[in-house]
Amino acid sequence: MAAYAAYKAAFEAADPASSTASERAEIAGELGLCELALNRPRDAAEHLAWSLSQGEPLPLPLQRRFEIGLRKAAFVVAELRLAVDPPDAEVFVDGKVIVRPEGAYQIFVEPGRHTVRARALGREDAVHVVGAVTGAEHEIVMHLPHTSTSDAEEGTPASPNEAPRAVRSPATPRTGSPSPWASWPGTARIGGIALTTATAAAGAVFLVRAHVVHGDLREGDVARRAQGWTSHTCREASAPASCAEIHDQVNERNLFATLGKVSLATSAVFGVATAASFFTEIAVFGAGPKATGVRVVPMATSERAGVLLEGAW
Repeated sequence: MAAYAAYKAAFEAADPASSTASERAEIAGELGLCELALNRPRDAAEHLAWSLSQGEPLPLPLQRRFEIGLRKAAFVVAELRLAVDPPDAEVFVDGKVIVRPEGAYQIFVEPGRHTVRARALGREDAVHVVGAVTGAEHEIVMHLPHTSTSDAEEGTPASPNEAPRAVRSPATPRTGSPSPWASWPGTARIGGIALTTATAAAGAVFLVRAHVVHGDLREGDVARRAQGWTSHTCREASAPASCAEIHDQVNERNLFATLGKVSLATSAVFGVATAASFFTEIAVFGAGPKATGVRVVPMATSERAGVLLEGAW
């Protein structure tokens, strides 16, 4: 621990004016080996990589020690190799600014999820989220597109912990009064369309159920006539007990058929009212959808039912 503190103080105090690049590289390498012994592989990899990248010839035994230490540290951390356009952009990893070394960015991080952000004046922020894997090298290329004129006038780039601002397109100027289609009638029309669809769907369900019960009655009638039943069998005083069940089925069929017709009629009313709102607004505001109109046509047969809406809203 004492050696680590001494090398750390020496590295922080190293000044190009009072020391050579070779001396600073040696101090950084020894600091990295101390950090590796103290189980600080990320810091160790950072200082060892910096030491070996200085380009100054180190004594061969020392260079080999640093290379072996770097391999050990890199085995348990992840490496980010980062290229940024423009080259003078500020780079942040998890909100911490990264000082650009000579050459490309070589950043060591703990395994896991990390956020890399780059920013530059007159450019949009670039953000990259990486899932760093132990012992792996991740290559990241970040291009910062130019911002629009309106964004450049609004202020300086966001701080590294803020989300990038959305860029407003200058293609459509904000002129004129608000469109009447954005007011409450639009919401009412959406509600009308929803009610029209819901009641039409309910009517279809009721009619389908009525059709199913009617089919059961018809099949049962065929079977009973084969057994000698007539249309007056259930009206006689000695009517079979099953006549009560037949009567219930008839009532069920009639009930569902009535509910289906009422629902479809209600759907038609809602549909007509919704369609009328389009023409009313056109007459009042003098504007409306580009389509010629809206048609709401309820449809029902003995087997299916629904509603047809044609137009634009």
